[in-house]
Amino acid sequence: MAFDTVDSTQLRPYRLRIIRNIASGAVLGDSYVMVNSGASGRIRRGLSLFVATSLLIGGSAAAYAEAASGPKNDSETDEPGSTDIIVTGSYTTNEELSSATGLGLTIQETPQSVTVMTAQRLEDQGIRTLSEVINNAAGVSSKAFDSTRNGFSARGFAIDNYQIDGVPLQWDAGYSAGESEIDVALYERVEIVRGATGLLSGAGNPSASINLVRKHADSQEFTATVTAAASRWNNYFGMVDVTGPVTGDGNVRVRGVAKYEESDSFIDLVHNKKLVLYGVLDADLTPGTKLSIGASYQDNSPRGTLWGGLPVWNSDGTRTDWSRSKTIGADWTSWSSTNQTYFANLTQSLGSDWALKVYGSYSRNQSDMQLLYLYGQVDKATGLGMNPSPANYKGDLKQIDVGARLTGKYKLFGREHELILGTSFARQTLDFYGFAPDYENLDPIGNFYEWDGSYAEPAWGTASHDVDWRTKQWGYFGATRLSVSDQFKVILGGRLSSWERTGVSYGTNADFGDRNRFLPYAGVLYDVVPGQTVYASYSKIFQPQSSQDRNGGFLAPVYGVNYEAGLKSSFFGGALNTALSVFRIEQDNLAQVDTGYLVPGTINQAYYAANGARSTGFEIEANGEILPGWALSGNYTQFKAKDADGQRINTLFAQKLLRVFSTYRFDGALDGLAAGGGVNWEGLSYTDTMNPVTGAAERLKVKPYALVNLMTRYQMANGLSLQVNVENLFDKKYYSQIGFYNQLAFGEPRNVTFTLRYHY
Repeated sequence: MAFDTVDSTQLRPYRLRIIRNIASGAVLGDSYVMVNSGASGRIRRGLSLFVATSLLIGGSAAAYAEAASGPKNDSETDEPGSTDIIVTGSYTTNEELSSATGLGLTIQETPQSVTVMTAQRLEDQGIRTLSEVINNAAGVSSKAFDSTRNGFSARGFAIDNYQIDGVPLQWDAGYSAGESEIDVALYERVEIVRGATGLLSGAGNPSASINLVRKHADSQEFTATVTAAASRWNNYFGMVDVTGPVTGDGNVRVRGVAKYEESDSFIDLVHNKKLVLYGVLDADLTPGTKLSIGASYQDNSPRGTLWGGLPVWNSDGTRTDWSRSKTIGADWTSWSSTNQTYFANLTQSLGSDWALKVYGSYSRNQSDMQLLYLYGQVDKATGLGMNPSPANYKGDLKQIDVGARLTGKYKLFGREHELILGTSFARQTLDFYGFAPDYENLDPIGNFYEWDGSYAEPAWGTASHDVDWRTKQWGYFGATRLSVSDQFKVILGGRLSSWERTGVSYGTNADFGDRNRFLPYAGVLYDVVPGQTVYASYSKIFQPQSSQDRNGGFLAPVYGVNYEAGLKSSFFGGALNTALSVFRIEQDNLAQVDTGYLVPGTINQAYYAANGARSTGFEIEANGEILPGWALSGNYTQFKAKDADGQRINTLFAQKLLRVFSTYRFDGALDGLAAGGGVNWEGLSYTDTMNPVTGAAERLKVKPYALVNLMTRYQMANGLSLQVNVENLFDKKYYSQIGFYNQLAFGEPRNVTFTLRYHY
């Protein structure tokens, strides 16, 4: 029995074709179409031929399917050749994922915490950027360092790598070129695997891996989606997403996405322009040979960019009180960036059970920065006390990735098992240039209360090549899933990983890394009853570090280990997935200050390696449909992350997170209407620092806060839909962060977005 998955955004043409085939007596074969239900792909009760009861387990699941499809007519049968529709939860997926092990396992089969932000979830919440994904997904969080950069964290550790179609990419927020503001218009879904993920990603922190799964030309019929949206602060965007066949048989298909967005901001002076382009060609060269080639481009052109945040203290040591619109930007400041990627994937079937995939990609992220940093404390009477520090930088980050993966099945001891073998190589170059301002002729800031950004741009000097890094990472990995019994599975694997960096950073030679480090992976899963799986896993990751000891040697890499156990459950034939997990993360060889010692021949502080941080906690998560038409995503995360001395680490990010969002699709007289809402709650986060005026220790807090969001959409019969999203309904005033360089930034006030979408 075969299962074909149809995404809700593509349901309309598929639904029409299914009706025509059945009406004409055509037989589609022993196949069932699984439909991700969404407002754009509603299953009307009148279409009672869409039946799922024969495939669902138990009375409650059968009742769920009957409610979703309507009562059967006498003419309906379950004979072979009939076509049934299983409604799966639009906020979950039963597709095979490769983010954790590469074995193509479902969420239920993966022995780690996995969250999938589906296309329907992204659409319902109006999520546009990667940072917005992180702010709404389970177990991860984002902080806006300024108007351009965002930091990501999970389980107490920074997230410093992500994947595109399973290919790992590393980035550094300090040299970022728009990576955290990647537009998700190019992606079908976002997969987030929490914990250490060294098997596929190699170097990194034991936090999480974010995998962006590209849209592909997977429809053999012409489809198109046109979207236009408008919101507060003169924010407008338009997008076109088109797919169609190139050849008459549909074996060669293309897909293109184009988006343009322009907006002001709740912060004075800030203005953004963004252009996104994407094209992909997918070809079935032979029944067993598939080729995919494509390219993407994103241009971010902001004006009035903030670099850093607002001052925390007045000149008398008291705390400041700014409006959310207050800026430190100037009318010439900008952190513009371009991101371009070219990729090719070739998959060749080797018999019925094996496949070889080879891939290659080239990405280039460029940044052009003219910035102004303001520091100091403001005199409450005169507004004086702020000082300027302008900067001009240009960054150029290039990365080449190539690799191969062999996947298949084999038999041993009378049972069938799965195997993956792979290799990958990545080379990254980072060139960062600085242009010093004319410090002798900088204008004073004056009264900061009257600041309107009309500050003269300084003259810039000649370029200096501040950072010249060359980084290589390569490795060989393998994993197998052993079917010990129908209920008991064991996953064993490992990666032999190497990472090297050479070059210069602000006058300091960089020559460090590690070779042939083995990163083991192990997991066990046991199906207690159908749909109820207990699991445990062990995974490892490493992170080379540039710190040097008192003898001048580079410290060994930081090692991260993730222990995790939990229960994963699936209900209503996969329409609803839940998970309960507990975890412990250890990070050792962390650099600690070696008091009284410098690196020989330099003025740099020396360090020693010590057992470092520990993070322990739990997560609860549910995604899918709890009743027909009622979709839910809910999760709660709580952990404690401490260093070797028992002090909390990474306190800029909250260690308690609650995210809930739910929608309901009405029926009957209100057919076509969907409404929903949710709340994002974060616990305490803070930075311990010293008041620069009084010298007293002070804790800068982001107190616990909740943001309430609403949505409603009306789907018309002609393919049009109108959607309204309200974010921060009660206009909560809160800090997006406080403490980053002892400055602060505010979160966005209430916003309302109207979206008009047409599906063809």
